[in-house]
Amino acid sequence: MSGQRRRYHMISWVAEQFEIHPQTLRLYEREGLIRPTRSVGNTRLFDEETCERLQFILTLTRDLGVNLAGVEVILNMKDQIDALKLELQRLGTTLEREVERRGAVPRHHALAHRPQTRLVPSEQE
Repeated sequence: MSGQRRRYHMISWVAEQFEIHPQTLRLYEREGLIRPTRSVGNTRLFDEETCERLQFILTLTRDLGVNLAGVEVILNMKDQIDALKLELQRLGTTLEREVERRGAVPRHHALAHRPQTRLVPSEQE
């Protein structure tokens, strides 16, 4: 976050906001579903990203009836998709820079030539 300080919430605030027992939050942490940061005194601190992830977990469990094992699989797949999106963005940026560095390709080099004969002969040939 450029120039902004992150806001953190304590477990009691998060539990109240999401109408969930604090012990459930501790279970989600133990299961590796959420990863709150810790203060110097070892207090769990929940940032906005963790709260958004918790909201997603609660949607899966409450609204869709997904069990915790299913939630773990879905979150792992979501994390992989997010990582692939970042990689795709990085590759796109690299490609754009390379095209700018090399300059535009002349149109006659960019297009494939149409063959004089058909690639697949017709029944008449």
